Amino acid sequence: MNRFLNTLTNLFALWILLGTGWALVFPAWFTWFQPWIAPGLGVIMLGMGLTLRFGDFAEILRRPAGVAIGIAAQFLIMPAAGYLLARICGLSEALSLGLILVACCPGGTASNVIAYLGRASVPLSVLMTLTSTLLSVLLTPWLTQLLARRYMSIDPAPLMLTMIQIVLLPVLAGIALNQYLPHFTRRIQPAAPLVSVLTIVLIVGCIVGQQRDLLKASAGPLLLAVFLLHSFGFGAGYFFALLLGRSAIDRRTISVEVGMQNSGLGSALAAKHITDPVTAVPAALSAVTHCLIGSALAGLWRLRPASLAARRPP
Repeated sequence: MNRFLNTLTNLFALWILLGTGWALVFPAWFTWFQPWIAPGLGVIMLGMGLTLRFGDFAEILRRPAGVAIGIAAQFLIMPAAGYLLARICGLSEALSLGLILVACCPGGTASNVIAYLGRASVPLSVLMTLTSTLLSVLLTPWLTQLLARRYMSIDPAPLMLTMIQIVLLPVLAGIALNQYLPHFTRRIQPAAPLVSVLTIVLIVGCIVGQQRDLLKASAGPLLLAVFLLHSFGFGAGYFFALLLGRSAIDRRTISVEVGMQNSGLGSALAAKHITDPVTAVPAALSAVTHCLIGSALAGLWRLRPASLAARRPP
């Protein structure tokens, strides 16, 4: 059964692609999920916490360089790229704000699956996802307010409160369950990743279904901007790590972490705090795009196994 669940989970890019296509044709199958977007993201974050223990925070201190490089790239490269691409591609104010918002989000939990499939470092991927998620409670609202203020005045305080409610608290609750109720956690852990994937499909499908007319009208520039954002993130993350002398496995891991955003979080924040529903559309397309690019890279990397550098970086 566990192998079957893992197989279904590893096909997450296919489920998101199919869900998006289905939402474009039959939007009512997904639009009902609108009130459940924020709780759904909390479920995803809880699932992430179930894979961790409080001792993992000590592991961050034992591997500070790799984690720090990934986090720096995550919160410097992607927000700057989102801001520049919004202007270069001539997006509307609402779409520009949405692109910047998703670019300021932390790494997505799906990155851990891609790291596994692409023979990168899963422990480092998990550590970077955890660290960027916790730091995002402060950095995502602040960076969004800094970069998007030319489009709309944004108060970072409500964004931060929502981040605490749907990111920080569920992650800590998951860690506590895994730490203190390990027998219970082991029973539900195998299904948690698949539940997270299905929840992401519902979130993305809901937004796509609600805004399908807009997607048809502005698909060209918006798709180009989202594709360039994630392509640049994957590439810049890899070469940033290369310049700093990281091993091939670490380069792959950092590439995945930078290129894959928590698009579900971007969708939830846009839906809850920004009155124009169009703002959530870039996040929905982001989920599809980064999964497809990441899956393609993982397939290529599986054909060319990475070897650790002779001298392992600290």
